Amino acid sequence: MFIDIHVHTRSMPGMQRYGKPAYATPEQLIERYDKIGIERAVLLPGVSPECAYVPQSNEEIIELSRQNSRFIPFCNIDPRALTNSADAQLGEILSYYKDQGCKGIGEVTANLPFLDPKVQNLFKHVEAVGFPLTFHIAARIDNIYGLYDDPGLPQLEYSLRKFPKLKFFGHSQTFWAEMGQLETVGDRYGYPNYPIKEEGTVPKLMRKHANLYGDLSAGSGCNALARDENYAIKFLNEFQDRLMFGTDICAPNTPTPLVDFMLKLKNKNKISAAVFNKVARENAIRILEL
Repeated sequence: MFIDIHVHTRSMPGMQRYGKPAYATPEQLIERYDKIGIERAVLLPGVSPECAYVPQSNEEIIELSRQNSRFIPFCNIDPRALTNSADAQLGEILSYYKDQGCKGIGEVTANLPFLDPKVQNLFKHVEAVGFPLTFHIAARIDNIYGLYDDPGLPQLEYSLRKFPKLKFFGHSQTFWAEMGQLETVGDRYGYPNYPIKEEGTVPKLMRKHANLYGDLSAGSGCNALARDENYAIKFLNEFQDRLMFGTDICAPNTPTPLVDFMLKLKNKNKISAAVFNKVARENAIRILEL
């Protein structure tokens, strides 16, 4: 029923966060998937020190995907890799992982501005290799993870224009908070719960740039829809070919609210079966050439 465009796992159990398991094992992930109807999933390695407890190898993700055909591997490259410079030849690494079966890159979480030359260099090489790129946006620099952008996402827009053949998968609170016009700049840090009185940056950018896609995973993606169901229906219909279901399961008990929300819309005939199927699985199949 669903393909998960965004999930994390670690093959070795035991890593803790605040005294609780930080990551689901592959076995725990499959157990949860069987219960909620997820057939396959994109595994995203964490490599940047701002986000990963300990950097995770692309090789671990590739091996897990070879052991279980329900897993789809993405690789990940930090923009500072190789030489910490704007002319690092990242294409050689990306091509290697493409040859190993990886279908994209992400989740890119380095806490650098989108317009940092090292980030722009990464985008250039990713576009050349032909991967889609999943990014996490942050609302500030320091003490956080994710590529930084200003309110209104002008740095993302610049990148969308500069790299028109690069498919950007938008994700995170700071990205999805801009579904509607922000009431305060502080709303970029969380989950706005007020109705969408006026369209925000995200739908405008998606309308303007065909290479921007929506990764609906995590509480942020679900909140972007659930905060205003009437607008969500309009948004899902308009961008039905560029939106993808996801969970962002990390810890074994990470909630998956988007499952229930999407099923409710379909079962109450608020979106068609065709729209549901595209967002739930068909877009991922088409875009990743599964």
